Amino acid sequence: MSVKGKVFKYGANVDTDVIIPARYLNTADPEELAKHCMEDIDASFAGRVRNGDIIVGGSNFGCGSSREHAPIAIKASGISCVIAPSFARIFYRNAINMGLAIMESAEASDKIQDGDQVEVNFETGEIRDLTTGQVFTAKPFPEFIRKIIESDGLVGYIAKK
Repeated sequence: MSVKGKVFKYGANVDTDVIIPARYLNTADPEELAKHCMEDIDASFAGRVRNGDIIVGGSNFGCGSSREHAPIAIKASGISCVIAPSFARIFYRNAINMGLAIMESAEASDKIQDGDQVEVNFETGEIRDLTTGQVFTAKPFPEFIRKIIESDGLVGYIAKK
């Protein structure tokens, strides 16, 4: 399984309050959360993001609270994958549980630029910057995590079993 999209690039320590500001946590509706995703760091994000696009962040992406709203908002906005050198552990778990693909690659995070077109292969861990031709590697997902993501999250995975 692979995804391809345009990159939205952000720095280190993007916390869950930036991903989805607390003032919008009065709803759990994914489409409503998507309208406000990243708005405090990038007010134009929700209007520019398209299905399949990719976020590239810096280290400790998703730090802050343990709210599941953050990966839900990112996924509902159309983002197919988040690439960063490291993720806050609770965000990492929540992202997989919600079916949001995340890949750890410090080199890709450093070299990929905002607006680049990128393709990510979850089986091989290959991250290909189609704009520059550079190829990076991340640890590929184990089969069971790929199945969770392909099932749209842990609930979908369990329902299929």
